[in-house]
Amino acid sequence: MWRRSLNYGLVPLMSLLKGTTIIRFASNLGDRLKTLNDSKQFQQALQLFHQHQKNNTEILSSLTITQALKACTHLRDIRSGKAIHDLVTSRTKDDQYIVTSLIHMYMQCGDVRSAETLFHGTKTKVPSVYGAMMKGYLTNNKAQKAFEVFHEIQTPSEVNLVVFFQVCADLKTQRALDALKKVLIKVENSLQSNYRLATSSVNALVKCGDVERAEKVFETIKGKQLPIYGAMMKGFIASNQAEKAVALFKQIKGPNDIIVNLLLNACAQLRTAEALALVKAVAKDEAKMLYKNAYLLTSLLNASMECGDVEHAEAIFNRINEKAVAAYGAMMKGYITNNQADKAIDLFKKIDHPDAIITNLLFNACAQIQTAEALSLVKQTYKNMPSSLYSNDYVTTSLLDALIKCKDTSTAKIVFSKMKRSVIDYANLMTGFNDQKEGKQTMESFYRMKREGLEPELITYLCVIKALALIGDLSLIEPTINQIPQSILLDTQIRNALIDMWGKTGCVDKAQDIYANISEPDAFTYTTMINSYGLNGMGMQALELFSQMRKQFIHEVTYICILNACSHSGLVDQARSIFQNIEPKTPTVWTTMIDCLARASLFDEAQTLIDEFERSHPPVVDMH
Repeated sequence: MWRRSLNYGLVPLMSLLKGTTIIRFASNLGDRLKTLNDSKQFQQALQLFHQHQKNNTEILSSLTITQALKACTHLRDIRSGKAIHDLVTSRTKDDQYIVTSLIHMYMQCGDVRSAETLFHGTKTKVPSVYGAMMKGYLTNNKAQKAFEVFHEIQTPSEVNLVVFFQVCADLKTQRALDALKKVLIKVENSLQSNYRLATSSVNALVKCGDVERAEKVFETIKGKQLPIYGAMMKGFIASNQAEKAVALFKQIKGPNDIIVNLLLNACAQLRTAEALALVKAVAKDEAKMLYKNAYLLTSLLNASMECGDVEHAEAIFNRINEKAVAAYGAMMKGYITNNQADKAIDLFKKIDHPDAIITNLLFNACAQIQTAEALSLVKQTYKNMPSSLYSNDYVTTSLLDALIKCKDTSTAKIVFSKMKRSVIDYANLMTGFNDQKEGKQTMESFYRMKREGLEPELITYLCVIKALALIGDLSLIEPTINQIPQSILLDTQIRNALIDMWGKTGCVDKAQDIYANISEPDAFTYTTMINSYGLNGMGMQALELFSQMRKQFIHEVTYICILNACSHSGLVDQARSIFQNIEPKTPTVWTTMIDCLARASLFDEAQTLIDEFERSHPPVVDMH
């Protein structure tokens, strides 16, 4: 009796011990899988899981399941991932950790549909589920869908907000910027204390084009680290405010390779004596970093060349023991930029296996020289280049351009005839003819294209309108313009081109009519209309329109056009006033102002301006 009672009492005790053992086993398995995953032994983690999955699936902890799915994700093993999903289907209703891991696995493996099915079938969604869905859409180039998912979240987590900012940065649309601003108002107080949130918001604002707002957020952040400096510098460079990027660099202690690269890009954009001095200082102070990093060396060469110091670039290039193709490319591009295309050609001859970029640069160099020797090299290179380059649009475009600029239109036509021609290919050929002021050749190509049954597109008509502006034959213009479909005529690019064409053919009234019908003029609309006024001696009208422009619309070409308009109308005082307020002044802006003074016979003042320019810039031939 006593022994029976003892056995009876042991039953629940044994059950309890067994349950405790099972729980401990499940927990230990999850920990073991996590250890393997943390050490990137994903295959071993998955094998361990498969060894134990035959046991009761219900005893496997959430940690075990999520770690097994993590291994599948890294291995891109969707087959095993789906098998695990089948094992735990009943648990997806209540376990949000498993749901999150499954969505992440499907998205990383490119199975968006399965992720969507699981997401939409989940009734109670926590922030991590939304986050996995948004990240997945972003990974699969579906940022717009991620954008929509964010707006379903009642109370977004920090991770949700960071991913949303990344989504906006990817979209780069006005709608994304508007939504971003609304969210920033709600989390404004968190930005100062949450560095990750602040950094991603600055990056998003920069990518969406609102550098001014990004700068305001940036200034409120305490304890700034390198990534946020990098994001802000990138924004300044993208918005042509390279001087601010340089100023920011000077605040940084211990810049890394990314920051140094951004500085070099900023200096390349500025092209000033101060920028060149900074490039040289960085080349000296960060020599160890630079010569270990081929990417940085390429940027250094490019910055030196853009700042006009060819000798400095050559000295750096000659010190490189193992020259990457990119370094050759930077040098060739720099030689072309500095009108030393012959050196670019000499460098090309030293490269054993030129790639598409190098071949493209060679054709650009030959197009600049436009000699019989250059033409011969173009033909020889074309004949010997690998078949893979024949289908490269950039290479074929520069090849045609080189042939046309070397005055060999017959070979250009032969090359073009051998190509599998598309609307884009015709546009490239027509662009080349236009660049050579061969408007009639452009029109012949247009007629041939139509005979071949290709339907002209917007880019085609842009080339045609430019050709008509070159030809200047009003009897040809009217019937050709009438062929353009109404839907294309409403496009702003087409309207801008028409304004330019009518201005160049002396029909300013028609240019004005088109301008008046554009509800939202862009920077190019204003600039082309200002240029049209200038070409036709209507300087006062050009000045009036210039005064109406928003500051962010004004760029280098706008300044050149308004200064030219003043020059052609004898408005020297107005030109002086505008010139004084231009920052930064590019060499072309200086040249235009000097030309304005010379046209007004103010030669002493023009010479003074030349002397002032040359104190901080390399000499420019056009000024003399």
